[in-house]
Amino acid sequence: MPSLLKVNVCIILMLALLLTGCAPVIFGGAVAGAGVAALYDRRDAQTLFDDQQIQFAAAAALKQDPRIKSQADAISVTSYHRTVLLTGQIEAEAVANRAVKRITHLAKVKRVINQLTFGAPLDLTRQAEDLYIISRAKFALTQIGLPDFNATRVKIVASDGVVYLLGLVRQKEGDAAIEKVRYVPGVRRVVNLFEYQ
Repeated sequence: MPSLLKVNVCIILMLALLLTGCAPVIFGGAVAGAGVAALYDRRDAQTLFDDQQIQFAAAAALKQDPRIKSQADAISVTSYHRTVLLTGQIEAEAVANRAVKRITHLAKVKRVINQLTFGAPLDLTRQAEDLYIISRAKFALTQIGLPDFNATRVKIVASDGVVYLLGLVRQKEGDAAIEKVRYVPGVRRVVNLFEYQ
């Protein structure tokens, strides 16, 4: 029975990766997949590059710190418009504070939003469920009928059923996105981290 559970988790993970747009990275079309998203992104090319660099630098900084290293894999780092969002579940508040401090001092980081929670790291089943929520939320955003709105402009992060929405949007776009995502099955709460134009 445990092996059946592992197979189901693997299937859910693969489906979620395909639906969230991570498939191009896995199957070799990373450049094409990233190019399509960048075409509609309201961030300029330098900011897109900075966000990628910040994520790599933050992940490296967490793994190099002896006080964080053992829990670094439980911390998810997302950078959008040079704002860093930390999500995941870790064992101690001291680790969260240390992670925020390390990342705050990285080059080009404007601010750090600490949404880490405390407890045992999320298991594979919960992580797969979060990926599935992201895929359903992305699909829900494609149903928004506002002029000039493109679903790829919204960055969606999910952790333990809590969904974080990031992006450079207009007020109506942000409101519509929040409303759509709020009703996606499995979403416990939506956190608005949009920057409005």
